[in-house]
Amino acid sequence: MSKIEELTEILVNEIDGFNKDVTKLEIISKKLETTKIAIDLTEFKSILESHQQNISHILNSQEQILNRFESLLKKAKIYPNWAVIVFILSLLFGIVSTLYFILPISDALNF
Repeated sequence: MSKIEELTEILVNEIDGFNKDVTKLEIISKKLETTKIAIDLTEFKSILESHQQNISHILNSQEQILNRFESLLKKAKIYPNWAVIVFILSLLFGIVSTLYFILPISDALNF
């Protein structure tokens, strides 16, 4: 009988210890439920602000480059002025010389 009494005493002690642990866990659980965790975002805000400043600087530089290219395209010409003038003069010279040679031949054929 003494062994059964020892076993029951051990079981009672274990059950009491288990109950104490359960109550401790319940207390901890309630504390965790009521505890609010605050996230510190100041570092992220400073990083985001510096990133935003970098992006705005990049956008400004790209806009300046785009404006420069637009102004260059407005000023750009496909052919220089002297080349256009030479082409028109040579075209006129060709037409005049062709008419000069064709008219005397047509007059000679009419006789």
